[in-house]
Amino acid sequence: MIVLKNVSLLRGTKPVLNQASATLHPGEKVGLIGRNGAGKSSLFSLLAGRLHPDAGDVEIPPSWLQPGGMAEVAQNMPETDDPATEYVLQGDTRLMKALEDLAAAEEADDGNAIGEAHATLAEVGYFDAPARAQALLLGLGFTLEQSQAPVNSFSGGWRMRLQLARALMCPAKLLLLDEPTNHLDLDALVWLEAWLQRYEGTLLIISHDREFLDAITKVTLHLDEGKLTRYTGGYTAFESMRAERMSQQQAAFSKQQDKIAHLSKFIARFKAQASKARQAQSRVKALERMEKLAPVLTASDFQFTFPEPASLPNPMLSLKELSCGYHRDGQEPLTIVSGINRSVLPGQRIGILGANGQGKSTVVKTLAHMNKLVSGEITEGKGLSIGYFAQQELDVLRMDEGPMQHMIRLARDVGPNAREQELRDFLGRFQFTGDMVNQPVSQFSGGEKARLVLALVVWQRPNLLLLDEPTNHLDLTTREALSMALNEFEGTVMLVSHDRALLREVCDEFWLVAKGSVSTFDGDLDDYQKWLQEQAKEVAQAARAARDADRKANGGGTKAPTPAQPTPTAAVVTATPSLPADAPAKGKEDRKAQAQARQRLADQAKPLKAELKQVDQRLAKAHEEQAALTESLANPALSASERAEQGKRLKAIGDELEALESRWLELTDQIEQLSA
Repeated sequence: MIVLKNVSLLRGTKPVLNQASATLHPGEKVGLIGRNGAGKSSLFSLLAGRLHPDAGDVEIPPSWLQPGGMAEVAQNMPETDDPATEYVLQGDTRLMKALEDLAAAEEADDGNAIGEAHATLAEVGYFDAPARAQALLLGLGFTLEQSQAPVNSFSGGWRMRLQLARALMCPAKLLLLDEPTNHLDLDALVWLEAWLQRYEGTLLIISHDREFLDAITKVTLHLDEGKLTRYTGGYTAFESMRAERMSQQQAAFSKQQDKIAHLSKFIARFKAQASKARQAQSRVKALERMEKLAPVLTASDFQFTFPEPASLPNPMLSLKELSCGYHRDGQEPLTIVSGINRSVLPGQRIGILGANGQGKSTVVKTLAHMNKLVSGEITEGKGLSIGYFAQQELDVLRMDEGPMQHMIRLARDVGPNAREQELRDFLGRFQFTGDMVNQPVSQFSGGEKARLVLALVVWQRPNLLLLDEPTNHLDLTTREALSMALNEFEGTVMLVSHDRALLREVCDEFWLVAKGSVSTFDGDLDDYQKWLQEQAKEVAQAARAARDADRKANGGGTKAPTPAQPTPTAAVVTATPSLPADAPAKGKEDRKAQAQARQRLADQAKPLKAELKQVDQRLAKAHEEQAALTESLANPALSASERAEQGKRLKAIGDELEALESRWLELTDQIEQLSA
């Protein structure tokens, strides 16, 4: 287990931990939460051994500190021409060590060492390692073609996905994940969620996605004011317990009541008016959320609202045969999405769904005038004012300027005009105070940059919000403040996000960007997740078919990763040539040679057939045990310990079945080739 006893940690003169204590047990999945700047990443560095405590003790099992015992996502961008699959394979430290040992044994011509190395390779899953690496890549949104592309050909966000896949490839007992969802779309996030649910080691994860935390974690560790507090349950359970504590603070509670009264008054006044029904419903949602969350939210010193729009044109946008993509110098435009015929109306709350690379951001950028349209028409309503939040802050921020310079230029060029003191007061609402208003943006954290972009959007008093992943780098309390502000906003929202909580709370309809077009998605987020799972199954089936075809084309062999590239036994077996079927018999010698050849093939096939029979028997027994365990787990009288033990066994049986089925296919292919 991990034990922190009265640990103090300083970063410069700032105390990150102050006499903090906590205990984490093996196999626990723990969410580490706290505001931006609280010191969560510093705690990770402490556990990984990059930092040492200034006082107190940190106890971690010695085996977890050995190579391969602990895994985390490297923050540096990889620079290599290795294919993506090979790069991910290198994350399996046990496999790489076994391959190095084999190479050394072969160089020394040590037969015993070679045999031991091959046994170790089998033990660490060498033969199915490429398939496991490819499965990770496919799950994180890479295509089959991209899985063989060089690492250097990918952009920064995709390279971070490669780093994540490489960390997941490591068979670690302790996995540290710091904001793993920041570069993922919703489809990849759902896949990662399922993968982490099956992970059997100890997991410590930093995330600001409440649904992601609820789905994975059973323990929440809250870092606040240098102290660590352990809560049993996911984020929602933590929130409830912490809210109960905070509700005892009378000042915060009074502020909550004022907010509830304000929303209730609006609902009562406008609920019956058709023109305000949607806005009233949004406030009902906000009220429902606030009754549950406000005690936590009132602890946050960051809250904001969007000002009432000056006008609400109807329609706001009319899209006719719109094609979106990218213009290229000297070449035809690259079209990503085409044939869009839609209208955007006042008060709509539209969530834009779709897999990575399908064109969600491209559509939003085109509507925000960041990209030129490829063809078609965009008709804007009179008085339309767009507020655009870019997924990449660099799209709208100047790194060498401070918040005040951004605001002065915005007030001058876009409006409304204001005195410097008004701009300074406005920035203060977004936590930019004192000398910070003139500090270069390049020195800001991701969360601070995101807050500045929000401030720029709010100042423009928009009636149409185009938000592309606005929650990246925002902590949980800031995300809740954004959700509340969007629910109170009277204009139109078009939102791209992998934050399911934000999508559920804000959006009441969805557009699906897929296969080069935009369509209405009839369903909610749960329906979309089911749709994603169906799509993932189709991709997995295609990948399996491609691997089987490749295995047949290569005689059932499996090419080894670097550095040693040992040849599996199957490839040796199938390498023996057979005589042509139409070779004429040339006397007694030819008939004898043919008989010998047939006998050689029969001898080669015999052990394969024997192994195939054993695999068949093991498959039958495994299926029987799987069915029995499934039936047993349905018994309500089962104790918690028995249920846990049988659940682990069911997982092991599933893994065994997958390996056996893969081996059955390999053996069948080899026998068929020998028979031919």
